[in-house]
Amino acid sequence: MIGLFEAARRCIDCAEPDAKLALTREAFGALRDGRLSMHDGDAQPAPIGAPGRPLRPRLVLPRDVPQRGLGAEEGRAALVHAVAHIEFNAINLAWDAVYRFRGMPDDYYRDWACVAHDESRHFTMLSARLAQLGRAYGDFEAHNGLWEMALKTAHSCLARMALVPRVLEARGLDVTPGMIARLRSVGDDITADILEIILREEVPHVAAGTRWFRYCCERERRDPDATFHALLAEYVPTGLRGPFNLEARRAAGFGEAELAKLVGA
Repeated sequence: MIGLFEAARRCIDCAEPDAKLALTREAFGALRDGRLSMHDGDAQPAPIGAPGRPLRPRLVLPRDVPQRGLGAEEGRAALVHAVAHIEFNAINLAWDAVYRFRGMPDDYYRDWACVAHDESRHFTMLSARLAQLGRAYGDFEAHNGLWEMALKTAHSCLARMALVPRVLEARGLDVTPGMIARLRSVGDDITADILEIILREEVPHVAAGTRWFRYCCERERRDPDATFHALLAEYVPTGLRGPFNLEARRAAGFGEAELAKLVGA
């Protein structure tokens, strides 16, 4: 029986999007059905590097990604592409959370395999929408911010849970409602409906980050609120900008004191 860590590594390393999606569905189904062992032995994970990804999109600095208005179809296609790129990265991030951090409870691995599967569905929906708009994944430039944070947190499950799901992915909870409203204002209800689904399903993903961040804090006898804000100060020294989707963040496990400090920062 193949092991979970090996399956996760295969998913991460696969560069072709359709094949990565197929491997993700296969691994998730095998884990769900008990055909995938959660215990691969004592081998340690390989050092983190670049995940498998296609030659396109071309990766540039965030400030160099062109900004386009949503009034034209080209601008809406660029927005869909940007979200698709986030979801493609999120597949790799979820599998790396499985592969990299050993000795966690079985439910941790189930959670992140489920997240990988969800992100693959999101990427599929967005790719189909891109095709409807006459475009494909890789047609626009993109940046590598999500994976750069994975590299910075590869040494610590606690830091990874704090800074990827609870910072970068939680940012999606904050900005997606505004994107949906703007899309509806220009008559693109198809894309808006897709983003509504993604927004709803991202809340439990951030909640998984909250759950396992707090587990790691308890294991290391650290205060979660103080630790989270210390990590923010270290890794995001410019701070987090609002607006904040407080309702979604509450649903994802953020506490009132934590939110008050976040909003007041």
